[in-house]
Amino acid sequence: MNAPRGQVLIGMEVHVQLSTETKCFSASPYRFGAEPNTLIDPVVLGLPGALPVLNVEAVRLAIRTGLALGCEIAEVSKWDRKHYFYPDLPKGYQISQYDQPLCFGGAIQIDDDEGKPKLVRITRAHLEEDTGKSTHDEGGDKSRVDLNRAGAALLEIVSEPDIASAGEAMRYLDALREIVAYLGTSDGNMQEGNLRCEPNVNVVFDDGGTTAIVEVKNLNSVSNVGRAIEYETERQTRAYVESCRTRENTPRSTRGWDDDRGITVHQRSKESQEDYRYFPEPDLPPLAIERSFVAAERARLPELPRAKRARYCRELGLSAYDAGVLTAEPALSAWFEAALAGPDGPRDAKTIANWVQGELLRHLGEHRVGLSEVALTPACLGELADLQAAGTINASTAKELFREIVQSGASPAALVAERGLGQISDLRAIEAAVRAALETEARAVAAFRAGNEKARGRIFGASMKQLGGRGDPTLVHRVLRDLLG
Repeated sequence: MNAPRGQVLIGMEVHVQLSTETKCFSASPYRFGAEPNTLIDPVVLGLPGALPVLNVEAVRLAIRTGLALGCEIAEVSKWDRKHYFYPDLPKGYQISQYDQPLCFGGAIQIDDDEGKPKLVRITRAHLEEDTGKSTHDEGGDKSRVDLNRAGAALLEIVSEPDIASAGEAMRYLDALREIVAYLGTSDGNMQEGNLRCEPNVNVVFDDGGTTAIVEVKNLNSVSNVGRAIEYETERQTRAYVESCRTRENTPRSTRGWDDDRGITVHQRSKESQEDYRYFPEPDLPPLAIERSFVAAERARLPELPRAKRARYCRELGLSAYDAGVLTAEPALSAWFEAALAGPDGPRDAKTIANWVQGELLRHLGEHRVGLSEVALTPACLGELADLQAAGTINASTAKELFREIVQSGASPAALVAERGLGQISDLRAIEAAVRAALETEARAVAAFRAGNEKARGRIFGASMKQLGGRGDPTLVHRVLRDLLG
């Protein structure tokens, strides 16, 4: 039996770990990479008599994120106990929000697979505490529990099943990760678990049949989210064909992602709301949010990446590609804009963009360093670009200077004056250099006059060498053209 045509439906559950110094309901600190079980306290361990105290900064960051997503902020939300019986949750329950979340509604705009704008609706975004982490020996019978992460502040963002492909899911995650990074609410680092995604996938077929919803866990990168969704879509389609043959229904389930094999594997049947045994958290009162608090946070929202990209294209004349590269990280965007601001007004945006995307990002990649680790400042790069634009130095000298000042932070103008690196624009000096090059490159001259256009480049290079690399390229080309005939 051939599989009928179908449409994949994907809803995303994304857990964003908020950038708070302490945990959601206790004074215990949290940071990634600490020695196991060193960031714990009586509240995290669920010891008798230990009571939770709400972290106000977690609430502020959650509201900030909700506003950026276009959510409504509830005037009153409440806390609930969500029961788990796992070793990485000592209390046996998680403090979360069930029927009265802090944020609801809203949307994230992405591009669909045809490049057209598409809104993915947000159902809710609620605060909760994180669980610990269990690790299991491969092929062994031992497991270890690290409770450092238990109690850390999470914002769970749940979307409607508006996503229709693996590509859209990846772009949704990228957009959300960019937003929280620009807001400063989280760094969105999936490798460190600061952003964790659990797509819920099922397929609706044209014949009216559907597959059961499957939640996929253990995804630690955007690319793995795409791979898992593609695999799960194919697996569910095969299972649907088989169920039509055997008339056996497949239940809702939770599956894990096996990165080595590139497949999803069954973990357990999907829990229902009754399995969690929700009830109101008796140790925390309902959370009432003053409208003035929300208004103040709304006023502090920065320009978000999608809007910034549109402005770069509209106002600065940059291409969509350039704008995308420059806004991928908030620090890089801020660095670019600082370099763009000249003493007499904005510099040429394309020129600065080329320096940042070309020489600067190449240096960062080759030396495996971050933007904050280079000595070069935005003002220093702007000064270098000004020297080239004014004709004081040529492109070759500018690149040589860049390789030095990116590590030293020295003033380009001071280096040019100190070393006599100014561009040679004297026509008599240039003509003498070109004539000397014509003599030393007699074979290239003959080849050029025989029709080999590429030989001209060799003669140009020899002319620039005669000038110590400081000749005005435009004038050198002009004189070379006149003398070659």
